[in-house]
Amino acid sequence: MRDVKTLLAAGVALAGIAGSIALAAPAKRAGPAAKASIGRFGFDESGMDRAAKPGDNFGDFANGGWTKRTEIPADKPSFGAFDTLQDLSQKRTRGLLEAAAKQPGSKIGAAYAAYLDVARINAAGLAPIQPWLAKIKGLTAKADYVALAAAADRNGVGVPFAVGVSTDAKDPNNYVVAMRQAGLGMPNRDYYLSNDTKLTALRGAYEAHIARMFTLAGEDNAAARAKAVVAFETQIAQAHWDNVQSRDADKTYNKMTVAELQAMAPGFDFAAYLNGVGLNPQNLVVGQPSAVAGIARLIDAAPLEVLKDQLLIRSLDEFAAVLPSAFDQENFAFFGTALRGTPQQAERWKRAVNWTSGAITDEVSKIYVARYFPPATKAAVDQLVKNILAAMDRRIDRLDWMTPETKAKTHAKLAAFTPRIGYPSKWRDYSALVIKPGDAFGNALRANQWAHEYNIAKLGKPVYRWEWGLAPMTVNAQANPTLVAITFPAAILQPPFFDPKADPAVNYGAIGAVIGHEISHHFDDQGSKFDAQGRLATWWTPQDVAAFKARTARLVAQYDAYEPLPGFHVKGALTLGENTADLAGLAAAYDAYHLSLKGRPAPVIDGFTGDQRFYLAFAQVWRRRHREGDLRNRLLTDPHAPAEQRIWTLRNIDAWYAAFGAKPGETLYLAPQDRVRIW
Repeated sequence: MRDVKTLLAAGVALAGIAGSIALAAPAKRAGPAAKASIGRFGFDESGMDRAAKPGDNFGDFANGGWTKRTEIPADKPSFGAFDTLQDLSQKRTRGLLEAAAKQPGSKIGAAYAAYLDVARINAAGLAPIQPWLAKIKGLTAKADYVALAAAADRNGVGVPFAVGVSTDAKDPNNYVVAMRQAGLGMPNRDYYLSNDTKLTALRGAYEAHIARMFTLAGEDNAAARAKAVVAFETQIAQAHWDNVQSRDADKTYNKMTVAELQAMAPGFDFAAYLNGVGLNPQNLVVGQPSAVAGIARLIDAAPLEVLKDQLLIRSLDEFAAVLPSAFDQENFAFFGTALRGTPQQAERWKRAVNWTSGAITDEVSKIYVARYFPPATKAAVDQLVKNILAAMDRRIDRLDWMTPETKAKTHAKLAAFTPRIGYPSKWRDYSALVIKPGDAFGNALRANQWAHEYNIAKLGKPVYRWEWGLAPMTVNAQANPTLVAITFPAAILQPPFFDPKADPAVNYGAIGAVIGHEISHHFDDQGSKFDAQGRLATWWTPQDVAAFKARTARLVAQYDAYEPLPGFHVKGALTLGENTADLAGLAAAYDAYHLSLKGRPAPVIDGFTGDQRFYLAFAQVWRRRHREGDLRNRLLTDPHAPAEQRIWTLRNIDAWYAAFGAKPGETLYLAPQDRVRIW
């Protein structure tokens, strides 16, 4: 199901390496009081490659054994520590949904069971979607396209503009209508415009996919029509801002009236469109004005048949999973295999769990947290968050580049944080969502419509500060700049990220670094633009801004130099926010760990010092293997650097050198003056 909000929201001195690492004598070994879930102290020693030098490739040293013996599951584009936990969450949720499916009147049970009933879906053929397809094909006047596009938006079908209600970045107690560029079937403009041979081949595969979907739907002249759709989307891609421009909070905040939008972007009736999606705003925020204007011109010039065909293919792809199996398989053949390199589609039950959890999130969440999230975990993680916030507070005092005036405001912002742990304090009401047994397509359509109506109903109301963007079953974490909030769902608060029986060094290096990362997002190149009230505002002195940009520019250059695939570098400017958060968050978690020792020396466990265990734990959560297509997609679209390069943030941290003895001549070694220090 499409989420409008996500569209708009504006990872020893041991035999063979003598001299590399200073270790304590084995006689001083100690251990944690209780048995950790992983290994002896929370780290998988069997996953190491002890022949690797930490200073050459710390990821291999910590995870090389795991990498050599681990195959990516056939139904995944990549695999790592996050996926291990997500698989566990998925299996647990399956048990809950299967039990619910046996309970008469259970909304989530009926939704799950209907999605699983492939025989019924196949028997129905295209009959369930046919009224909507007929409405698209029956359009005869170009003037009526606006109303049709609005209806598509309400149904969850992608159109050339992404419109929804989100928090106003400059007035964070209120909602505003937001509009951003859209209209592409492939991940971003690079897939249409790059001359790279792999991406050129993918364009051909995309065109062939559209043609096959048209043929499956009984449409004639499929090849020529697919070619025309791709040509139209290529023009849209040329109008799009790139993903570096599109993450700039200042450049993407352009508030205007609807009349001003219409004057800026003639060729499309925006007032009628907004009215059609259920909105009548006084003003709205336009994310990429020149792109929106360019897309409006392209719609005005495009043949009606091409506009209709784009809506047809979007509809078939959006609902492929609840259409006959041939559509589902063809959709996966392109978006799963051709695009991401995944050879096998996930089992139907896994996708049923994901769909139900996405469509009726809070109804699933309530029973998940009741079963699988103990209050003791919430309390322990809450204390960790407080400790890392305190460590970050101390780090602010030690900054040598920030003026006292801005330091005071930064302390105030840190004090305003709202940590959100496990699950939200309030649940959404799904009573208006109609779920019918055995009606997989209808359920998917109504779930999209419900999500749309829920979103637009926010306009004019106070911001739902209780609402989360992540489900408790999700292995992830989040920073929200307008709410000044950090969010840690229940599912990530498990080993290898957090284990109450693990060594504290491991917990601080794993979930502590994640907590520090999310805290630090509020002070990265974009998060730092939001003040203590969550307003997009100028609150730093020009001197501070200049000093900050000088440091972040060095981090951009560092990551620009990494080339995980031949011809495909990490985009330092695209990944700057995540890289800044990794660097600052890890440093804050390290400080918090040492504060937790209260001046006592950390025990040595299995020959590893506390600092070594801290950094090994950090590397363990970022172990990951990628398929080539997935890695290419991430490099082109993901604001996160690949997992291996996220581990490499360690080369900027002095304490890591002291712990593992990395020295000049080793691959990761940076001279002290070349190490990037920001927060």
